[in-house]
Amino acid sequence: MKTKQLLLGLVGICGAFEVLACTGISLTAADGSYIQSRTIEWGDSALESMYVVIPRGQQLQSVTPDGVAGLSFRARYGVVGLAVVDERFIAEGINEAGLSAGLFFFPQYGSYESYESSQRDRTLVDLEVAQWLLTQFSTIDEVKAAIGGVRIVGLEANAVVHWRIGEPSGRQVVLEIVGGVPHFYENEVGVLTNAPGFEWQVTNLNNYVNLRPGDVKPYKIGENTLRAFGATAGFLGLPGDDTPPSRFVRAAFFRATAPQRATAFATVQECFHLLNNFDVPIGLEHPAGQCPDIPSATQWTSAIDLTHRVVYYKTAYNNTIRCIDLAQIDFRKVRYQVHPLDRTQTQPVERITVR
Repeated sequence: MKTKQLLLGLVGICGAFEVLACTGISLTAADGSYIQSRTIEWGDSALESMYVVIPRGQQLQSVTPDGVAGLSFRARYGVVGLAVVDERFIAEGINEAGLSAGLFFFPQYGSYESYESSQRDRTLVDLEVAQWLLTQFSTIDEVKAAIGGVRIVGLEANAVVHWRIGEPSGRQVVLEIVGGVPHFYENEVGVLTNAPGFEWQVTNLNNYVNLRPGDVKPYKIGENTLRAFGATAGFLGLPGDDTPPSRFVRAAFFRATAPQRATAFATVQECFHLLNNFDVPIGLEHPAGQCPDIPSATQWTSAIDLTHRVVYYKTAYNNTIRCIDLAQIDFRKVRYQVHPLDRTQTQPVERITVR
């Protein structure tokens, strides 16, 4: 951005990130295909969301907190990203090399370097990090080697995020910046939510060591025999609220007990089914009678096939799964473009005629 007037507009809409909640789950198919999926929650209004196509060679420019130009970079790889609020703020995406990156809200626990105008030519705002990663790198190791060469700062004080980065091999890392220092964590649990930090979330799983899939055997106390009321009693005690630690626990156990599907698309479908459990009803986020007129706080859900480079998504307005196949895009010739996730905010309904 080149003017403070435009910058102030951006900072205003970035307030949306203060209450963004997200749940991510990854799965691997029996044929080796690797899928990363996630939700985006925002309960105050319809969140402006779009898909962005970035061709190879596209010149890109980061904004800075004082409104002057920041880091300038040219796309080495073509990208398809799902963005929120602004086309540069890719929340989830993949490049033609198969590297995937997405941002997750990370309040209170993350903190960046302070912005210094003398360093603006190497300054990158946090909400543009996914765009930078996807256009510049093909592997996680390349990202780790390069991260120290930029200064990542925030546009808005409370809108701190962390990132999930994956590659087709099935390797996934979480990047968190604390006190201005980047930390990478290998994510073998295969899930991510928000705060607290990733290491704490993994440690917290030990509080649920008793949980098991399936039923439990009757248990006798004196003359009384205790029996489960129904199926899945082995999961009694699984947290059901929508706080990030509870969603992390549920996502970890849902992922661990999910059947391995044979193919990439079957695994994509499994991811969508799992993430249906993380849809946040809009009434949970507001006092009675004060809900905005939107269908759900879960604004959209995506699943990205890193192996075959295909982006799938559905929205709160239209649960039809749509896809963008990067193999069908010539990133040498395609133009830079941005389109809304929903052309119209209407759920298609198939009418069945009975004769």
